[in-house]
Amino acid sequence: MIVDSHCHLNILPEEKVGSVDEVIAKAKELGVERILCVAINPQQWQEVIELANEHECVYASIGVHPCEDKSVVVSDEQLIEAASHPKVIAIGEVGLDYFHFEDEEDMSWQHERFKQHIRIAKQLDKPLIIHTRNSTPDCLSILEQEGAQEVGGIMHCFVEDLATAQRAIEIGFYISFSGIVTFKNAKELKAVAEALPLDKILVETDSPYLAPMPFRGKTNQPGYTRYVVQEIADLKALPFDTVANATTENFNCLFKLN
Repeated sequence: MIVDSHCHLNILPEEKVGSVDEVIAKAKELGVERILCVAINPQQWQEVIELANEHECVYASIGVHPCEDKSVVVSDEQLIEAASHPKVIAIGEVGLDYFHFEDEEDMSWQHERFKQHIRIAKQLDKPLIIHTRNSTPDCLSILEQEGAQEVGGIMHCFVEDLATAQRAIEIGFYISFSGIVTFKNAKELKAVAEALPLDKILVETDSPYLAPMPFRGKTNQPGYTRYVVQEIADLKALPFDTVANATTENFNCLFKLN
């Protein structure tokens, strides 16, 4: 069994990959039995919850992505109401992103949004799904300062160095590898995947983005998590099933699933 710990089922282009039902059926054919569908803004919250309601194998995460405009503000009450749905198992994706705001000096609005999500995650006892780009030192510092270790979570689509991974693990976060780890030029990331203990690793697609080899440049989908598992198995010289089972167990442990 394989788990795709991060995808965006609600925005997969049907003309390229088929209907959601077809995508899920293909995923199951490839051994992917559970899927976490992640919302990035309030307009998507109901979409991902409905997908989770309609498909037993799909779970939902709700939050406001750091790249959403500063005008996108949600109240604690709105977050709590949406996140209290039984199939919403995480808060996010949330975090910091300085890459898309290079000309903006004051990022305090991102920090406050991030802190709000951490606060609600702790209140609801639900793990966090973290996005960070060109902002990782600040991101980790805020997680530490705000007590995010109480709920832990996932460093989504990890592309940082080993020291960063180890620091995140120390505060209760799993390291999730996407199709990027299969790219030939991702030598440093491959070394991180090889070095990390298997009980701290998750796998994901971030579909429809970042399709792994041999599908790089095409539309990604949850079934392709299989190729991420295979890459990590190859890097660690472990059987495929060992990595598949371990990353599934890690996911189920984090989210308290059977």
